[in-house]
Amino acid sequence: MPKHILIVDDEPNIVLSLEFLMRKGGYEVTTARDGEEALAAIDQQVPDLVLLDVMMPRKDGYQVCQILREREDLKDLRIVMLTARGRDVEREKGLQLGADDYVTKPFSTQEVVSKVRQLLGEE
Repeated sequence: MPKHILIVDDEPNIVLSLEFLMRKGGYEVTTARDGEEALAAIDQQVPDLVLLDVMMPRKDGYQVCQILREREDLKDLRIVMLTARGRDVEREKGLQLGADDYVTKPFSTQEVVSKVRQLLGEE
């Protein structure tokens, strides 16, 4: 059974490109456009990994990450934060909130695929 990835980003072009890459890599993919949609999607079906944008409407990626990490039933969920803000302060904040990794936009598609495979124990 393929691993399930949830892509959360409010930029349609990024969602389309990540969705294409993940499906091409053999993953089952669902998408959400903001933090509220992401939490609702996770309540319906828990993914193996979340690609989570930081800057989004309704709930940002930091808030979503914190909420997910507070839930005992999601302690094994892998979270990769995606952001256009590459400063160390933002990276540290995401990692302190429980993100497993951090990718700065614009990102190399190969880098994202590699991080996903690594976090899912496939590399």
